[in-house]
Amino acid sequence: MKRRKSSRREVIKASAALGLSLFASPLKAAAPEPVAITPQLIDAAKKEGKVVLYSAMDLPVGEKLGKAFEAQYPGIEIQIERSGSERLFQRIAQEFSSDIHAADVITTADASHVISWKRNGWLAPFIPEEVAKYFPESYRDSEGTFAITRIWLSSIGYNTNLVKASDAPASFADLLDPRWAGKMVKGHPAYSGTIMTATFQLVRELGWDYLDKLSKQRVMQVQSSTDPPKKLALGERAIMADGNDYNVVILKEAGQPVEPIYPTEGTPTISGPTAIFAGAPHPNAARLFQAWLHTRETQQFFTDFTAQYSAHPQVTPKPGRRKISDIKLMKEDAAGVEKMAEEIKTRYARLFRV
Repeated sequence: MKRRKSSRREVIKASAALGLSLFASPLKAAAPEPVAITPQLIDAAKKEGKVVLYSAMDLPVGEKLGKAFEAQYPGIEIQIERSGSERLFQRIAQEFSSDIHAADVITTADASHVISWKRNGWLAPFIPEEVAKYFPESYRDSEGTFAITRIWLSSIGYNTNLVKASDAPASFADLLDPRWAGKMVKGHPAYSGTIMTATFQLVRELGWDYLDKLSKQRVMQVQSSTDPPKKLALGERAIMADGNDYNVVILKEAGQPVEPIYPTEGTPTISGPTAIFAGAPHPNAARLFQAWLHTRETQQFFTDFTAQYSAHPQVTPKPGRRKISDIKLMKEDAAGVEKMAEEIKTRYARLFRV
């Protein structure tokens, strides 16, 4: 019998907010004891020899991270399956409904996903020692089912060869100026978790009326949040209406003619959680990877080469990069995203006709 594809609404029942600034949990289970990286854990992981990571990170970023893990723990291969967060969400739903357990670990760009997965009992509790010791409570699950691995922003931006700094938009409202019609590029919330989260925050702060007006600006539509910065650098569009700021920063550091803009209304904030699946085929390798990923050393390494931010208080931005504390931010609300996800996809598709 052919299985019908699950919609996000079917996968997600109405949920209560997971607590604190991002999440709320009505029922609390006993938290597992924090686990350190020990010779015993490393040996157990090496016997499994592999960890399968489903990742919403840019593929070059995931691959570089994977090579660093393999270099530190020879004999353990990391297999990365990369896709947009919203596509990964559907894939996980389909695999679990068919009793397929292919992934060990997942890192998503849509923090609302862990609400659903946790409620369904699909996540394995595991608290790395360093997460328990250093990560603020608002950036980790008290029951150990996930930790926030990375933080970034969905900014706007411009090509400095095509737009003078004095003429560049300073706000989301400025993107509605007729002079930017046909000159903008943006990502899609049905594919990208970053854009899903950013769209929720824009709707909450500016209303659907804003997106209605933006949709009339003949905006180039791409999928991933990594695509708008690339289109900007190539000069295919002069303005980036959304996307991720870290790719713009990295491209700028590489000498490309791009500049990020942090809008006066505030910049959407994105948190990327990482979790281990219950029934993971390589559970010890998964635990080792999760623990390694959230050490200060790995978080600093990750932050340095991706221009993203870390919840680990001992990690500092690379010199010359802007501190997140210096930027006006829109507040993140993972539970709010979960409740509005289907509405966002449907109304967005209708407005932008994509």
